[in-house]
Amino acid sequence: MTRHSERQDETHSLLSDGAGNARPLSFFFGTRQQPCPYLDGRMESKVVTDLSGSHAQAIHDELSAAGFRRSHNLIYKPACLGCDACVPVRIPVARFEASRSQRRIWRQNSDLAMMVTPARATLEHYALFDRYQHTRHAGGGMSSMSFADFRAMVEESPVDTRLVEARDRDGELVAVSLTDWLRDGLSGVYKFFAPELAPRSLGTFLVLWHVEHARAKGLDNVYLGYWIGACNKMNYKTKFRPLEALTSSGWHDMATVPQTAPAAGAQPSKTGDHES
Repeated sequence: MTRHSERQDETHSLLSDGAGNARPLSFFFGTRQQPCPYLDGRMESKVVTDLSGSHAQAIHDELSAAGFRRSHNLIYKPACLGCDACVPVRIPVARFEASRSQRRIWRQNSDLAMMVTPARATLEHYALFDRYQHTRHAGGGMSSMSFADFRAMVEESPVDTRLVEARDRDGELVAVSLTDWLRDGLSGVYKFFAPELAPRSLGTFLVLWHVEHARAKGLDNVYLGYWIGACNKMNYKTKFRPLEALTSSGWHDMATVPQTAPAAGAQPSKTGDHES
């Protein structure tokens, strides 16, 4: 989770709130190109806007449904020249049916105590995050994050952001999800867990918990961020069925969406950060 610091190509649009009332202009900026963290040999750029002011939550809700993702107090969407490999995906809660292996994972983790807490970073959270990064994503951009960086990732949010904690019977923190609460669902910003507990499949369990929590609260979707076909670390997202992908004609089930291959010559990055 890095900050978007370089901006160019300013544009703007007028959004409306849920009641149809006009909101102030939102200004969008295009970032300069930089190496893609997911596909080697490719360059990435994004369209970005600030989430600020009294309408931040409404703007976040609206743009999340349009395929944008939040990082700190910004919300962005890939806008890469010659590449559309990043596909926004979400789980439609009402239609989701857990597979046999997902039901097994749910039962296996039924001993965990789940708690939703305010988005306040602690040293306990950071210790788990740091252990996860150095075990699962050594050499990635997030593996060098300090506590101050981690705290900014967790706490710099102008919208309804919370932490979902999972603890074992001894009270040990074993998994965390940084999650945004939206008008129509939940959006996982980043998840991390105890790497030594790989047999528990805690990443999958956290997604399943979000689906069940959304269902209990009457929310429609669980947003999983972007899926990239050539990035093996994102394959887990396609195991949640049905899975909807955002296309030029709206959200459609992945089974009916042509899978777009990355531009010729692109290879999965060995050091790209895993996106939740």
